[in-house]
This record gives sequence, structure tokens and C-alpha cells, in this order.
Amino acid sequence: MRERYASGISDDTAKKMIDLLNANLANVIDLTLDGKQCHWNLQGTGFIGVHQLLDETSDRILEVSDTIAERIVILGGQPNGLASRVVKESILDDYPTDITEVDQHVRELTSRYKKVAETLREAIATAGDAGDEDTADLFTEASRIVDKDAWFIGANAPKK
Repeated sequence: MRERYASGISDDTAKKMIDLLNANLANVIDLTLDGKQCHWNLQGTGFIGVHQLLDETSDRILEVSDTIAERIVILGGQPNGLASRVVKESILDDYPTDITEVDQHVRELTSRYKKVAETLREAIATAGDAGDEDTADLFTEASRIVDKDAWFIGANAPKK
């Protein structure tokens, strides 16, 4: 393990948090890539607004991934955001490549944001139970960002 910069955390807790953070890093990176896939391929009514929104949400989710990766280093670990690991570890299925309409992409991407937010909330409890309140706080802020962007994206879906 690298040098740890967080004090008051046992080796065992640090290792558990590093594993938890890396698992969530894979999900967040995958969500970022899904957002770009959507951004590049959508068309139809509402295109420009959603297209521009996805630039903003991509920036925010990249910040989340950076914060997660930095916490891993602070705990003495090594962030692993390699594509091969993301494919292997992400909870998200492959993004569908057979959709083009804005409303289809909006629904698909919103569902993915909500799924990642759910895992982030589970991580809040896990980190808190382990006594790592800083990591729990990181996951709390990450879930707020992902929830808000799920709303921003999902609000573009036509009413059923």
C-alpha cells in the first residue's frame, strides 16, 4: 500500500474503503461514458437542450470520479480507472446502441443515474459503519450530485 495521508483509520478500514471507492469509481466512469454515448447519438425534439445539458452533467460526473480517485490515494490506495476494469466491475449493462430519439436516451440515462446513485447511498452506510466519516461524506456529496443530474436529465422526458 502507498503512504496513507488520512490519520485515525486502521489498515483494515483503509483497505475496505479503497475497495469500496474503486468499485464506485468504476460505476461513475461507466456513467460518464454512457452520458457521452447519449450526447453523441441523440436526435429529435429537444436535442439541443439535452445535448448541452449532457456537457454540463459530464463535467460534474468527472469531478465526482476525480474526488473518488483522490480519496483512494489519500487512504494509501491506487485508483483503478482502466477501461478493462470498468467493463469488468461496473454495475451498469452496456449502453444500448440501437436508440437515437431524445426521449429514449433521456429515459435510459436517467435510469442509469438512479442506479449509480443507489450504490453511492449504500456506500454512505458502509463507510459510516466502518468509521470513515470522510469517505461517507464524499459518497453523500456524490449521491447529491448524481441525484440532481438524474432530475435534470429525467425532467426532459415526455410525460407518460
